[in-house]
Amino acid sequence: MTLDLSELEHWVFDLDNTLYPAANSLFDQVDQRMGRFIAEKFDLEQEEARALQKHFFRTHGTTLRGLMSEHGVSPDKFLDFVHDVDFSGLEENPQLAGALKALPGRKVIYTNADVPYAEKVLQRIGIADFFDDIFDIRLGGYTPKPDRESFRKMIEHTGVKADKSVMVEDIARNLEPAREAGMTTVWVPTHQEWSRDGMNEAHIDYTVEDLTGWLSDLAAAFEQKE
Repeated sequence: MTLDLSELEHWVFDLDNTLYPAANSLFDQVDQRMGRFIAEKFDLEQEEARALQKHFFRTHGTTLRGLMSEHGVSPDKFLDFVHDVDFSGLEENPQLAGALKALPGRKVIYTNADVPYAEKVLQRIGIADFFDDIFDIRLGGYTPKPDRESFRKMIEHTGVKADKSVMVEDIARNLEPAREAGMTTVWVPTHQEWSRDGMNEAHIDYTVEDLTGWLSDLAAAFEQKE
């Protein structure tokens, strides 16, 4: 199935494990620092902290939301701590940059991370210039994907027209509100268990293993029609 670009006006991209390969393990660093934050705050062993972290994620959508809701943790302190990671493993992706430049429509980032972290990731990959906006966890009032309130705020802030938009995401369940609103949805599966939560649902239009290759093919097809 080929995506029709003729009436497309907006692209909405997730960040981590979507615009760079999950095998890069950058988000694994973030994940590990979440566990360390919990272990230090509650004086827990690593295994206990990991279990609590996963409880927060499954119950509240993100570890941060769980910490805020159940323990009143400062979001800024948490975000600063978990995003203090080594970005050196991220490499420039000129093929992805070329595809993003060629594809029609405005492009925005929709992430459960924050803007400073997102900007560092985009700069390292070499694609920062191709995005018009970043809607982060702070702009969402710390309400994460896939909460429908977060999605509503993203639409309102960015001006995205759902029925003329594509949303690209590595966590399948995060695509549900987008599909309900009329977006075309693209799932980029990873090896992570949480990536596949909701993978068999009807809210996934396309499953794409190689996002860079897929976008490059779309861009090439679009340029041939111009």
